[in-house]
Amino acid sequence: MIIDTLLLIFGFIILIKGADLFVDGSSSIATNFKVSKILIGLTIVAFGTSAPEFAVSIKSIISNNHDIVLGNVIGSNIMNILLILGICSLFKPLLVNNNTVRKEIPILLLFTLLFSVLLSDNIFDNSFINAFTRSDGVILGLFFAIFVYYLISIARNRKGDDENIKMSLPKSFLFTIIGIVMIVLGSNYVVNSASSIATTIGVSEKLIGLTIIAFGTSLPELVTSIVATKKGECDLAIGNIVGSNIFNIGIVMGIPTAIFGGISKINFNYIDIITMIICVILLFIFSYNDRKISRKEGIIFLLVFIVYYSIVVMGG
Repeated sequence: MIIDTLLLIFGFIILIKGADLFVDGSSSIATNFKVSKILIGLTIVAFGTSAPEFAVSIKSIISNNHDIVLGNVIGSNIMNILLILGICSLFKPLLVNNNTVRKEIPILLLFTLLFSVLLSDNIFDNSFINAFTRSDGVILGLFFAIFVYYLISIARNRKGDDENIKMSLPKSFLFTIIGIVMIVLGSNYVVNSASSIATTIGVSEKLIGLTIIAFGTSLPELVTSIVATKKGECDLAIGNIVGSNIFNIGIVMGIPTAIFGGISKINFNYIDIITMIICVILLFIFSYNDRKISRKEGIIFLLVFIVYYSIVVMGG
């Protein structure tokens, strides 16, 4: 227990320093290539910070720990919006790009609704047990391919602002790579040590997936978004969350199940799925009103987070 606690602290230290390097490097890449930072947030930053979720998903589905796979994706997507954007908005209001409100957040809502429908077989036919099949994974993968096409189109059409280049391109890539390696290593230490502590205490696999694993694999998004917000890089912070949630559904959930097979029985309550949908709807409403997420709206995110996880913990 003592060793696990020390590894937990060590993991957090590596995470924070890695996120600092990662944000500086990825922001500089956008400046060097003169592309928008929201695009970098949706791609490099989102993919990088989703790496722990992907690794955990592959490992869990091969090990037949299906509850952890689902808990990882559902829990991470809920935490990314409610906890991470809630905390970030406390530092300063988060300005949301106009295209993000009109296109990227609706795309995330579409992915979330599709994922929820694929999880909810029993709603459409009472004789069915809720399951997530290989074909469901293929469907998510195909929708993600459409999202990649969208990213390619905005890369061609959306240019970034002219800014002074503070870091050379090779150094930018070096910082980005070192940063993401540190983030993955740090989150790995945190997840493994936290899971070990929870197992020792006697916590269920579903609860571990929705809480400890979800929080641990969301740490890259959390630390990266906070660092980006404090540096005034709101596009990176928002793009990171929106992109990560799409990656979680399309890649973290879709690809492993398409390759290794589906999940025959889903043990999750509809409150988990409904909360995941509500998160995205709230994000759209808050962003649509005035193109920013204010401190008050961030507090609402955090209150919903507290209510939901209180129910989860009591249920677990």
